[in-house]
Amino acid sequence: MSALVAALFGPFGEMAGAPLFLVEVLIGGIAAGLLYSLVALGFVLIFKASGVFNFAQGVMVLFAALTLVGLIERGVPIPLALLLTIGVMVLLAFAIERIVLRPLVNQPYIILFMATIGLNFFLEGFGEMLWGANVKRLDVGIPDTSFKVAGILVNRLEMAAALTAAVLVTILAVFFQRTRIGRALRAVADDHEAALSIGIPLKTIWVVVWSVAGLVAIAAGIMWGAKSGVQFSLSLIALKALPVLILGGFTSVPGAIVGGLIIGVGEKLGEVYWGPLVGGAIENWFAYVLALAFLLVRPQGLFGEKIIERV
Repeated sequence: MSALVAALFGPFGEMAGAPLFLVEVLIGGIAAGLLYSLVALGFVLIFKASGVFNFAQGVMVLFAALTLVGLIERGVPIPLALLLTIGVMVLLAFAIERIVLRPLVNQPYIILFMATIGLNFFLEGFGEMLWGANVKRLDVGIPDTSFKVAGILVNRLEMAAALTAAVLVTILAVFFQRTRIGRALRAVADDHEAALSIGIPLKTIWVVVWSVAGLVAIAAGIMWGAKSGVQFSLSLIALKALPVLILGGFTSVPGAIVGGLIIGVGEKLGEVYWGPLVGGAIENWFAYVLALAFLLVRPQGLFGEKIIERV
């Protein structure tokens, strides 16, 4: 019994005994959490606009990163490559609205969900056909080195990625809550037919939302690609946003931010302090186990609305 207690509570003693190292772990967790939040916001925007979980958001991150690094490898200057990638993702949004969403208006949500699964596999195969399947290095000009601040070791690349994600998350939150398009988006999310009846163009809103989700995918793809290389596992990393949504709520922008931070910090603490006790790899499953626990206790998430239906 004493051995079990020591195994469970021993890490707390390690945290207390090495506070600077604990701060380093927390910083790493916050950096990862902000990246998860950024990807999760792409899911939230599309879910609020169409009521469907966009299974293709993860592969959109991969496709955006592949397009950017593919253009750079072919000699296109980085600023121009970034502009061209933005154009590609906006064109992709138009194509998705015209080819996928428009024919499926007023269809059951499960039909739209299956359409995003098909879109996921199409983009993955199309990206591989255009740019190849090998791992690509993405150099954003920030060295993957560390420096010390008050005795705390901070990684330059992780810090830059975290600050960029924080700025973009803030911009998206303000866009959604304060702008005219954001209010129209919330109206569409509440009731499609009512929004159409007061003159809100549903098709235009869908294009805007998918374009914003594409821009979010570019930012996330650049940061994850610079950290771990542009490879097809990026789409799986991006799907880590699913537990984030379960924790925060599928319709909540603040929930995506808080959920991302909980997942990021939790998995880093678990990997560093409990990982050696269970053989490691806690980061691979921690988020999903935590999401499962939330589904059992609070399925609508921390900030989601509890829906009561008469049956």
